[in-house]
Amino acid sequence: MVKVSVVIPAHNEERYIGACLAAVLREVRRSGLDVEVIVVDNASVDGTSAAAAGFPEVRVVREARKGLSMARHRGYLESSGDLIVNLDADTRMPRGYLREVIRGFEKDPRMACYTGPFAYYDMPVLPRITSMIFYLFQFWPNVVGQRILRLGAVAQGGNFVVRRSALDRVGGYDTSIEFYGEDTDIATRLSKVGIVRFSFRLPMRTSGRRLRKEGTFKSGYLAVMNIIFVLFYGRPLTRGHRSVSIPARGRAGALRTAPGRQAG
Repeated sequence: MVKVSVVIPAHNEERYIGACLAAVLREVRRSGLDVEVIVVDNASVDGTSAAAAGFPEVRVVREARKGLSMARHRGYLESSGDLIVNLDADTRMPRGYLREVIRGFEKDPRMACYTGPFAYYDMPVLPRITSMIFYLFQFWPNVVGQRILRLGAVAQGGNFVVRRSALDRVGGYDTSIEFYGEDTDIATRLSKVGIVRFSFRLPMRTSGRRLRKEGTFKSGYLAVMNIIFVLFYGRPLTRGHRSVSIPARGRAGALRTAPGRQAG
């Protein structure tokens, strides 16, 4: 049986991680698959680790070096699954998700990465519709950019699954990328060793808190520009980001600047 690892980076996610893990574990039980669940506490100053440790089926590891790619890479190193599911701490895994993951990878042995859209569970109707229109255009980088122009591919950070053997071949995640562009970077590198597939058959429910904080159009603009820069220039446009995770007993994260790029 294929083993699946679910890796969830979490920076100051005490308020969200419990609901995320409850949804994941419900789906694990429904699927009957061999699944390990790993939470990477990424330099949290709140009760994220304690909240995650309240689930006996979950393993919590600590990554003191802050950065989303740093946390994803630590989770990859700690995991043992043939397939690695990468989630965000505010996601809610829907029914049938894990079975669709297995179906997708079994159907296409060339597939290195399987990804799908976000469905925002706490946003009004209009932003939800706008986001779905945005995802319609996400087909094009993976069809034109990957298969015709050979530029690379796009994945949805917080909702993508990678084949371990492919991730091994590309050297894991680029830990110099702090936030924006990390998903396009790994998708582009994976497209060199296999197929990156985007499908509406693999949706993930998530919070729209970043859209509310930055605005729907600004968030969309930043996402598109960073996709373009990674595909054409090999680096993200935006070097830092403002955290939307507010610790229950602390301050909101401040704007940070990532170090220079290095090979992944």
